[in-house]
Amino acid sequence: MNAPTKLTPDDFATDQEVRWCPGCGDYAILKAVLKTLPELGATHENTVFVSGIGCAARFPYYINTYGFHTIHGRSAAIATGVKLANPDLNVWVVGGDGDSLSIGGNHLFHLLRRNVDVQYLMFNNEIYGLTKGQFSPTSRVGTKSPSTPQGSVDRPANGLRFALGAGARFVGRAVDIQQANLSALLKRAHAHKGASFVEILQNCIVYNDDVFAHITDKKVAADAQILVEHGKPLLFGKDKSRGLRLNVKTLALEMVTLGEGGVSLDDIVVHDETNRVLGGLLADMEAPFPVALGVIYCDPADSYEVGVWAQMEQAKAKNPKPDINKLLRSGNTWTVA
Repeated sequence: MNAPTKLTPDDFATDQEVRWCPGCGDYAILKAVLKTLPELGATHENTVFVSGIGCAARFPYYINTYGFHTIHGRSAAIATGVKLANPDLNVWVVGGDGDSLSIGGNHLFHLLRRNVDVQYLMFNNEIYGLTKGQFSPTSRVGTKSPSTPQGSVDRPANGLRFALGAGARFVGRAVDIQQANLSALLKRAHAHKGASFVEILQNCIVYNDDVFAHITDKKVAADAQILVEHGKPLLFGKDKSRGLRLNVKTLALEMVTLGEGGVSLDDIVVHDETNRVLGGLLADMEAPFPVALGVIYCDPADSYEVGVWAQMEQAKAKNPKPDINKLLRSGNTWTVA
């Protein structure tokens, strides 16, 4: 028997013209996914990409697998149906911050709390790109857009906090252009059995350009972001001389510098990705704190479709030869004269 052919990123690319604006962060995410799929041992026939509406939602056209380009905000519900129908499928869901947290927030909530074994990738550019730049659920206060010409007064939604609050068992964050870290996070999300929520900070070059420059610019990146790794101290900065310490009185994180005020490595919090409380503290960090990247929280539990299929098997075992006529005539019946 011939050994199976090893697939390459090109094998997962399609012949469709990629129709994103030149310079869009979606290109970088697509590149990372195409690179990662062969490394996961994915196959064309066993992989499904599901999307809703928005710029990110064009993803299924550009991946040579099965795919559903569904309706606005409903991708999580349809992905749940796909996984229930065939638990062996490798299901990915792709959506923007508006598709995921506005019209789709209710469906995403239930996908996460049920712990359906899919990877949900939320592309967060803090704007509605496809419909020409209106403010989105994640837009910051003061964001000027066609729908908020004087600046948004809405408090932005925090995707990671939302996922943790919904009961997600895997929560992570990456940046579109950081290919190595993004690919590593995609692999971790895929390996997790249950719902994996991955927020990807993504630049919209037309309607919200450089919205993450205060995090990603090379001049500030070392101090503006922290890559969290399980079992390692939460250090950041060019020489890893800065860190995060827990204030036991306020139960809040605070930034410290090694060697100042008697601060030593023993004072720095060691990342425990199974600690939901720590995950929430990391999710909440914003300037002047560094933005947390990597696996923020991971604590596996039985996935939804496993429980559903177990119930079906138990029912079959109790009644191996069901009679549909007997079922229709059971219980409360009546005759219409």
